[in-house]
Amino acid sequence: MALKITVIGTGYLGATHAAAMAELGFEVLGLDVQPEKIEMLRRGEVPMYEPGLEELLRRHVAGIEGSTGRLRFTTSYEEVGAFGDVHFVCVNTPQKHGEYACDMSYVEAAFDALAPHLTRPALVVGKSTVPVGSAARLAQRLTAAAPVGADAELAWNPEFLREGLAVQDTLHPDRIVVGVAGDRAEALLREVYATPIAEGSPFVVMDYPTAELVKTSANSFLATKISFINAMAEVCEAADGDVVKLAEAIGHDERIGKKFLRAGIGFGGGCLPKDIRAFMARAGELGADQALTFLREVDSINMRRRGHMVELARDAVGGSFLGKRVAVLGATFKPDSDDVRDSPALNVAGQIHLQGGQVTVYDPKGMVNAERLFPTLGYAESALEAVRGAHVVLHLTEWREFRELDPAVLAEVATERRVLDGRNALDPALWRKAGWTYRALGRPNA
Repeated sequence: MALKITVIGTGYLGATHAAAMAELGFEVLGLDVQPEKIEMLRRGEVPMYEPGLEELLRRHVAGIEGSTGRLRFTTSYEEVGAFGDVHFVCVNTPQKHGEYACDMSYVEAAFDALAPHLTRPALVVGKSTVPVGSAARLAQRLTAAAPVGADAELAWNPEFLREGLAVQDTLHPDRIVVGVAGDRAEALLREVYATPIAEGSPFVVMDYPTAELVKTSANSFLATKISFINAMAEVCEAADGDVVKLAEAIGHDERIGKKFLRAGIGFGGGCLPKDIRAFMARAGELGADQALTFLREVDSINMRRRGHMVELARDAVGGSFLGKRVAVLGATFKPDSDDVRDSPALNVAGQIHLQGGQVTVYDPKGMVNAERLFPTLGYAESALEAVRGAHVVLHLTEWREFRELDPAVLAEVATERRVLDGRNALDPALWRKAGWTYRALGRPNA
């Protein structure tokens, strides 16, 4: 008999996972405690921008003409318990307010709400990023609260989604990591992921703590690589070097590789910053804090990049933002997303605004979320309107739309032709040909 799957939590991770499971051929029931989110998903709409996700969702949501009907949504844990054989928990694990540590309250609430409805053998699979040691504790909590007792098993299956590529990463993962305590859990997860396994995705089996460490370790490594090249950008600024050429040269070393070596204003979003901080906090609790002290400098370098961009912008307009108009191209923390959580671009825009600058922001997909978070900033409906009257233009999110802008057209509406490339992604020759003064981070003479 075919497995039935539930997905608890239908945010960015959960909505993507639910749609992907339906695409793989399973009957899927998604749950969320927010009725308005469930109603939106039932209409085949997603509460965030993610390329390809809405199309995937509409292909399977029950009630939509032409869909397979394999995907439904509910707010009832009782219905989820009765329906599912495998329950994926995909709720948020934010940073605790005023602390580095991870807030586990949403995960614990989901487990506590689900457990009383597990009256037959079931596998609960955690996908949320949690502090190491959480799975073993949650497994005991689950067994104690579930009517079926020890037949309510736990597995940990961390997610590795990249915003902007989430559908591809779920359907064709570069690896599937599972932390299990028994053969049955492994067998069930092999069945769930049979299609990507058959396509060649590695299926890596391990214990709970190692599985929990994989995601935080991967994110810490990526954050370190980004901050390393940004630290080199600081050295290049001081030594009149060119960080882009430096990155190109060291990237040819296959031990280093070219990815994540683009210097800029640093990383943001809902994962890397809070994950490395939570990792540091957990290492301290385990008595291994010395092992991760380097992550404090990684975090420090990252935050310093934002301040440096503000300083460059202030210098570009004569030493003070008062009476100056600043165009900010980009609001999201990365392209192909509407996510503005801990966005370096918005952080820079906010700092300039607080220092008296008249800031106008444009982003292809992040305007609504940005305005909700920073309502005092100005917003434009196009890059052209954002640049109109500007004394300096800041390129802060690497959207393709910005790389393809015609600097000659923008030059006609700007008050002064100065551009600061915070992502090292624009063509300096093209902008200078149109009369712009071009400056990029880590490239004082490029």
